Amino acid sequence: MTLMTANKMPKQILERTTDYHIPVMVDQVLEYLSLKPGKVYLDVTFGGGGHTRAILESQPDCRVIAFDWDPIAIDRGQAMVDEFEGRLQLILGNFALLYRIFKKQKLGKVDGILADFGTSHAQILSKDGFSFNRDTPLDMRMSPSFYRKTAGDVINTFTERELRDLFSRYGQETYAGRIARSVVEGRRKARIRSTTQLATLIERCVPKSKARKIHPATRVFQALRIYVNHEIENISIFLKQAADHLNVDGRIVCISFHSLEDRAVKQFFRSEDSLEVLTKKVVMALEQELSVNASARSARLRAAQKKGV
Repeated sequence: MTLMTANKMPKQILERTTDYHIPVMVDQVLEYLSLKPGKVYLDVTFGGGGHTRAILESQPDCRVIAFDWDPIAIDRGQAMVDEFEGRLQLILGNFALLYRIFKKQKLGKVDGILADFGTSHAQILSKDGFSFNRDTPLDMRMSPSFYRKTAGDVINTFTERELRDLFSRYGQETYAGRIARSVVEGRRKARIRSTTQLATLIERCVPKSKARKIHPATRVFQALRIYVNHEIENISIFLKQAADHLNVDGRIVCISFHSLEDRAVKQFFRSEDSLEVLTKKVVMALEQELSVNASARSARLRAAQKKGV
């Protein structure tokens, strides 16, 4: 099996993925999936297809089933379906609905599952409300067909206490109380409708600091995205179903980018009797990869294997 880090990845893979998303920790994903000929692997977070492509090209005799709940990702992936001629099946769906999708599609058990919980750069740029660098409506829903409540609904209807708790829990924002109070005061004058309105309001109430290396609105936008898309709940629901869809000796590999995500994976792996933890300590990206893919800096990988009966 050929292992690849981002800076060693064949040029053709980088050319096909960098316009959408550079896959993180490819080396480690392939190592822990332990690909075998004739086996079937499930990528529940297709995104730009970087990890799926790496799996298919590293093991030419395997098949991949890939999910994504973003219709744009599925549309873009159709070229890969044609390219790999029967080895890739793309399905529009939320990984939290794993059992339902498997039943509807009449899928059998698989030999490996990959879940990358990160949000790609292209998804952030293509979705309304995800980036404070673009003036768009405060939506933030990854897939509007799955959820009704938008980030704008949250910002304009939650109480000050609810906003403070949300910013603190999902964004780990130090100034959660101050920002929540500013939001409530600001919306009394006029409904907060756009990313620019919200980002400007946050900038004005958060003290400037040279030690703060990120934009003052970063953690609040993160918290809203996680809440609106039920990201932590979806991960927990997915994990509870995943082991049942693995063959004996099949492996599950999860990449997290937030401490809440990583904690959910860690606790589940340790508590699930049918799984053997393969990563006694969390696996991080190597400096070699970080030099060409800064988004890998916060990536955390954990893996487990299905035990025999």
